[in-house]
Amino acid sequence: MKQLLVLTVLTYGSLSLAAEKVFFVDLKDKAVVGQELHIKMGIEGRTLCEAGKEPKDKLCGHHHIIVDGKFIPEGNVIPADEKHVHFGKAQTEAHLKLTPGKHTLTLQLADYAHRSYGEKLSQTINVEVK
Repeated sequence: MKQLLVLTVLTYGSLSLAAEKVFFVDLKDKAVVGQELHIKMGIEGRTLCEAGKEPKDKLCGHHHIIVDGKFIPEGNVIPADEKHVHFGKAQTEAHLKLTPGKHTLTLQLADYAHRSYGEKLSQTINVEVK
């Protein structure tokens, strides 16, 4: 009986770690899209919080979309420029306008001070804008 209980706890613990992720809700890799995009951003295993003020929940964060770039290494601050779009009010939807051609979009979670949670809390997809 004790062995079964330990196995159950270990399995549950590893499942909860694997469930931490961010993702594009409706936008899929290799999608062909128009120049104006409505993007829904998802999160599992963590909560969203606003940027700028230290929260009680040290694992919460807010979304960023990186246009034509990859994830930001863990602990590095995400730049504020035209390629790094910040959603510091904990938004889960965004409108982006992209130029025609092929682009990468990276969804990245960061803490209240815009420090990246790294590759494990990012998703990169490719889109072709018509």
